[in-house]
Amino acid sequence: MHLEEYTGVREDTDVPGRLRVAIVFVDLAGFTSLTDAMGDQAAASVLERFGHIVRTSIGQWDGRIVKQIGDSFMVVFPAARPAVTWALEIERLVAREPQFAAVRSSVHCGPVLYREGDYVGTSVNVAARLVAEAERHQVLVTAAVRNEAGSLPNAEFVPLGRRRLRGLVDEVELFAAVESDAGIAALRWIDPVCSMELTVDQVAARLSLGGKEHVFCSQQCLQRFIAAPERYVPNAERA
Repeated sequence: MHLEEYTGVREDTDVPGRLRVAIVFVDLAGFTSLTDAMGDQAAASVLERFGHIVRTSIGQWDGRIVKQIGDSFMVVFPAARPAVTWALEIERLVAREPQFAAVRSSVHCGPVLYREGDYVGTSVNVAARLVAEAERHQVLVTAAVRNEAGSLPNAEFVPLGRRRLRGLVDEVELFAAVESDAGIAALRWIDPVCSMELTVDQVAARLSLGGKEHVFCSQQCLQRFIAAPERYVPNAERA
């Protein structure tokens, strides 16, 4: 940053540490449910696997992990294109993991302030709020990212309209970045208790309730469900 300011590449030298980056937040959907159902040790094992995937895949896209808070990682990239590409790759890599939680991501780009190893500013706040809006297996991006990234090989941006994010005054135009050959998640079942995603051969137990079949990764999750089905399925008591 000092070199850029000295050579005139950056014009906003009146504000030290200001630069433009693409910010990605990525976390595991349902991680709280997983921890509650399976215990701290099992959850820590899942988190260790997830962290390994994040750290080993990020280097080739010129990204840098800023921080990790629980199951959430904040990562910055020099531009929107590699940020979206990496978010899609993380989705693909995590979806291949056996008996694992689903991932969700958000990408936004804009000006930030670099302070003591961290990045602060409205752009960071938008990206952080956006990941909470994402569904499992979803990569949510803003219009700024869509415009800067342009066209990506084997990927497209699906418009989702404008939404109001918590804590932000203005609505934000959103898109879902989707790989053209995506489809791994569609082949999986979701344990309603721990939120683990299961292939057919990983299903340990099944239960029919109200005409709908539920699958479980273990007898432990099945017993938790039987003890309080209304906790995991809306209106289960009336089913």
